[in-house]
Amino acid sequence: MATASALSAPLQLLSSRRALVKGLSPRRAAAGALSGSLIVKRDFLHNGRSHHQFLPLKQRGKLQAAVLPVTPPLLDDEGKRKQMSEEYGFKQIGEQLPDNVTLKDVMDTLPKEVFEINDVKAWGSVLISVTSYAFGLFLISKAPWYLLPLAWAWAGTAVTGFFVIGHDCAHKSFSRNKLVEDIVGTLAFLPLIYPYEPWRFKHDRHHAKTNMLVEDTAWQPVWQKEIESSSFLRKAIIFGYGPIRPWMSIAHWLMWHFDLKKFRSNELPRVKISLACVFAFMAIGWPLIILQTGIAGWFKFWFMPWMVYHFWMSTFTMVHHTAPHIPFKSSEEWNAAQAQLNGTVHCSYPRWIEILCHDINVHVPHHISPRIPSYNLRAAHDSIKKNWGKYMNDADWNWRLMKTILTACHVYDKERYYVSFDEVVPEESQPIRFLKKFMPDHA
Repeated sequence: MATASALSAPLQLLSSRRALVKGLSPRRAAAGALSGSLIVKRDFLHNGRSHHQFLPLKQRGKLQAAVLPVTPPLLDDEGKRKQMSEEYGFKQIGEQLPDNVTLKDVMDTLPKEVFEINDVKAWGSVLISVTSYAFGLFLISKAPWYLLPLAWAWAGTAVTGFFVIGHDCAHKSFSRNKLVEDIVGTLAFLPLIYPYEPWRFKHDRHHAKTNMLVEDTAWQPVWQKEIESSSFLRKAIIFGYGPIRPWMSIAHWLMWHFDLKKFRSNELPRVKISLACVFAFMAIGWPLIILQTGIAGWFKFWFMPWMVYHFWMSTFTMVHHTAPHIPFKSSEEWNAAQAQLNGTVHCSYPRWIEILCHDINVHVPHHISPRIPSYNLRAAHDSIKKNWGKYMNDADWNWRLMKTILTACHVYDKERYYVSFDEVVPEESQPIRFLKKFMPDHA
């Protein structure tokens, strides 16, 4: 709650970015902001800290983005980084990687053994996933109704390990035999009804264009024009990037992997084979589940673990690359080394999750080189931390980290990186205000 000093703080009317940043058009200065728009700035104190609240005004019935005279985060300021780490739920926010450092420079510091494929460890990860998932299904079959959420959590986390195995196959880090990788990858993805080849083609692009505007196929910030398009879409986006963001990978799965128009002609034969395998699994596997356990059994044994899997799929992906200080950049400004090292977050989870998910959370080395097998990621991470540790982002999974992503990282802005929905469309941002009010803030 604001203190008394907040109530007496002056209101300042600020003109649009043209008056603040010379040489930038209003559209480049802030995505979608119109020339001549007015913003109300209110300074106030909260919990002993100085804060600024920017209230966008409507002009001619159009929605205005909040335009701030603020430069990007000062990553070269150690005190600022520590303050940001505390506010965002990080243990460390890294320094900006120098522009002259290349991705090859970072990769060359890795020991050669982290790239080596070990068949015993690779098939050991398959054994871990198969047995842990089978155990999860056993728990579901025996658990009383009030313990089912725990059984679903275990089974869904275990089947996420299947995805990581297929993920290694797609990056050619599972086996030296390409045919083995294609078969294992396809089979591993089937319980998730994920088409392996369509996902592989799009995921390769994510690695090549990490945190590049438009081009990255994982997460993208919301564009101002999307917010302004229609009331229905605006409400859907606010919910999608707010309360239901931990399941938004379901929308990504539907939009990116089943539309043949999204693939090149030379990719289509393999895409069609993967789609045929997925549809065959649905046509045979689902009826068998229903025949043995009924519709309720399909919901109990397949659907709920699948929803837990998508929780992890969404959460891992957004935590890896989303934070108020991590920018999305245009292709002209994008730097590969900065995107992969500065733009990727190492996040530690409870150890049982990391074991079942084969250390996919140890994500920085995976973006330095996708050819590193999952069982070598920790050794590669130790090497990167030793040589490049001051540039790394590090966090433990916590409420404040999630709250920051869900309530602050929304609409793209070139200068601020992200603008929250409740600044852009405050009258329709009740879901965001709900999260701010009721989500715990523990770090």
